[in-house]
Amino acid sequence: MRIVFHCGSSLWRWSFALAVLLLNACAGLPAPSTAPPVHAIAASTTTELGRLTAPYRAEPPDGSTALSGIRALPQPEFALDARLQLIRRAQSSLDLQYYLLGNDKTGKLILRELRNAALRGVRVRLLLDDFYTGGLDPMLLGLASYPNVEVRLFNPFASGRESMATRWISFASEFRRLNHRMHNKLFVADGAMAIAGGRNLADEYFLRGAGDNFIDLDLMMAGSVVTELSALFDTYWNSEVVYSLARIVVPHASREQLRANFDVLTAPTSAPEPAPVPDADMFGDAPIGAALAQGRIELIRASATAAADSPLKALDEGSGSSITGRFSSPQTLADRTHTLFDTAKSDIVVISPYFIPGDAGLDQMRRLRGRGVNMTVGTNSLADTDEPLVNINYNNYRVAMLKLGVELYEVSSVQIKRSLNLRKTFAQSRGRLHAKLALIDRESVLVGSMNFDPRSARLNTELGVRVQSFELAHQLIEAFQIDEAQGVYRLKLKPGTDQVQWFSTDGTDDVFDDEPEASMIVRLKLLFFSWFVPSDLL
Repeated sequence: MRIVFHCGSSLWRWSFALAVLLLNACAGLPAPSTAPPVHAIAASTTTELGRLTAPYRAEPPDGSTALSGIRALPQPEFALDARLQLIRRAQSSLDLQYYLLGNDKTGKLILRELRNAALRGVRVRLLLDDFYTGGLDPMLLGLASYPNVEVRLFNPFASGRESMATRWISFASEFRRLNHRMHNKLFVADGAMAIAGGRNLADEYFLRGAGDNFIDLDLMMAGSVVTELSALFDTYWNSEVVYSLARIVVPHASREQLRANFDVLTAPTSAPEPAPVPDADMFGDAPIGAALAQGRIELIRASATAAADSPLKALDEGSGSSITGRFSSPQTLADRTHTLFDTAKSDIVVISPYFIPGDAGLDQMRRLRGRGVNMTVGTNSLADTDEPLVNINYNNYRVAMLKLGVELYEVSSVQIKRSLNLRKTFAQSRGRLHAKLALIDRESVLVGSMNFDPRSARLNTELGVRVQSFELAHQLIEAFQIDEAQGVYRLKLKPGTDQVQWFSTDGTDDVFDDEPEASMIVRLKLLFFSWFVPSDLL
């Protein structure tokens, strides 16, 4: 928003208006709730999902740790279908925790399906980070007006909710608090099945965006890991930094009017059903709806556990500890991940849309490379990232990583369009990487919401799942074409120099000495802004 001041009384009017906005922005949050904590409804064989997943919860007769069931969801159409099918088949509870719910056809469709589930008697708990809820209050109030539904907000804006302009004023006035966001993505149905990974609930995460779409990844799970994920959800739901929507937003309409408005906003005309999914995914598995209809769920059996950062991370001294499942941890999810990297014997693969290793990360790479561990990193190119400032800071480490022998790849829409496999998927839209994945020795899999950057390490809360499975690891190697290097540029140093070069992987043998597809104006603009934005805020 650009403000132009004029002389005389106009200046006073602008000053007064700004002062009012700043005073409103400083309005405090209500006192923390004294209501008793609410907990997840455990999986039960009285529900369809509970019955079908019971074998994954059964304790082995020899007393060993039970193996959970895992299915990778790299394809967006299957990932959306899985969520819709689980909502429609839920009989006891639905617990959803997300950083972003879009004011688009996907977000509205999810809200409509949650309302329908609540009308069937399913208890619905929806927990959203409050940063991207601008414009959503009418729909959220409408959903919350139904029985069996509660909507809560993480670290909410106490005032200035009406527009992004007033939200930014609130953000500036309470920067330390509001800069702390809940980046977790979690979906639990009937306490029996869960989905966690990188996807938010918006069009671009499910190949429904008109312009940009994301390459992303979720895991669908059953068994003991779901019990852990439900406990993590409860920790957030009952946290002192989470507030019921009703305590933050006062409805100015009757319950009947709120519901009527909700019906209009989420009608099929603005929230249509997605296209039918294919008969099988890239691994040959049927859609989850077809599997449930046949009365069987076939998942990869593997040891799996989950962990998340404390909801209070970055807000109070000493509050950065993580909450965890069955294995001990350092303070944060990022610390835990780096500790696991130190256990690597042969190789590590990291896929992250935003990658800033920092000096500590670079030191760890140096140690790992020193004992012969191969390292591969895949991230977005400057031309295709949705966070260019992150890319500028990542650039500061590229030469050092290449000198250590780290293999670097950058995702490119141009390269995607030249790949026979990928161009069919993205058609005319721009493909951008959003998946967060790490493979250790090609048998230990880390999937979740955490990027490899300072914001994920220090400011945002994150959630992750660790799976020990050779089969799952090699499915993901196939899904992300890690050994084929399609849709990417490979980076190398020009012999005898510190100059980075980009090598095409589409068979054309093209070599670039500057950032491919990124204009000089973009590069200069980002260089200018990078002088003023500290890397630890990215």
